[in-house]
Amino acid sequence: MENKDIQVIAAPSILGLRPSGVELLADRLIELGLMEELYCSLPLLRVKDLNERYSSERDAKTACLNPEAIREFSVSLGSIVKNTVSKGDFALVLGGDCSILLGAMLGLRALGRYGLVFIDAHADFYAPHQSVTGELADMDLGLVLGKGPEILVNINDLEPYVLEEHVIHVGQRDQEETREYGSDELRDTSVRCFDLELIRKKGMDAVRDQVLSVVGGMEVSGLWLHLDLDVLDDAVNPAVEYRIAGGLSFSETEGLLAGLLATGKVAGMTVTVFNPALDKDGSIAIQIRDMICKAFHRVA
Repeated sequence: MENKDIQVIAAPSILGLRPSGVELLADRLIELGLMEELYCSLPLLRVKDLNERYSSERDAKTACLNPEAIREFSVSLGSIVKNTVSKGDFALVLGGDCSILLGAMLGLRALGRYGLVFIDAHADFYAPHQSVTGELADMDLGLVLGKGPEILVNINDLEPYVLEEHVIHVGQRDQEETREYGSDELRDTSVRCFDLELIRKKGMDAVRDQVLSVVGGMEVSGLWLHLDLDVLDDAVNPAVEYRIAGGLSFSETEGLLAGLLATGKVAGMTVTVFNPALDKDGSIAIQIRDMICKAFHRVA
């Protein structure tokens, strides 16, 4: 993080989920002073969200929701991420739903080969025909790996946006659900998986060290972090769309982020799927702001 300015990018798209409140994530954290806490000198950038084009009807050709609008949004976000990273600034992208990952990885792919640390309670590895909803928020990891319709996985002929061997998944706890609904198994790929069961068995510090070891061995141009806030324990963050018991504490997640940021390899991060409309007293948003800021401050 040395000598990097933080460029905050508001990307409040709900095209890969639904207009439930996750579109308020960016504005809520900004209202709480996130940019001031991070000493951001660069002005906020906003991606046109295209949320007015949302449809709950699956596209007949792709079995996905809103593929054309998501492609357009991804191109716009990708251009901003590409320009930000190419200038040497850190791209902090505040969603929105998890489909914004496509734009981030598209922008990075135009610059080279980047790794991805995917921190999420869910595998997000459904193929469109396996998804019950057609929401890209449950298939975004698969899409950036090239699994899905051409309109989404091969924008600008850059498929895949990230290679399996350059991906680490941390925090999954939906294995039973993915088996029930017939998702492909993430562990049948070259993606390195550190699920919640393993974290509880070995301890977060040991797993963090393993993650950092894998990152250290990657031959990539840099690293992207994807933080889906449903990775947090449901007991401390129930303000998410798809709840599952268990999860990481704020301090565990902060420590993981800080360790990754300290590598100096991280080009940026997407932060997704927190719903301020479900945070009745506003306390969860404050804890999320503090967690993110503390992770950056530990390596400043």
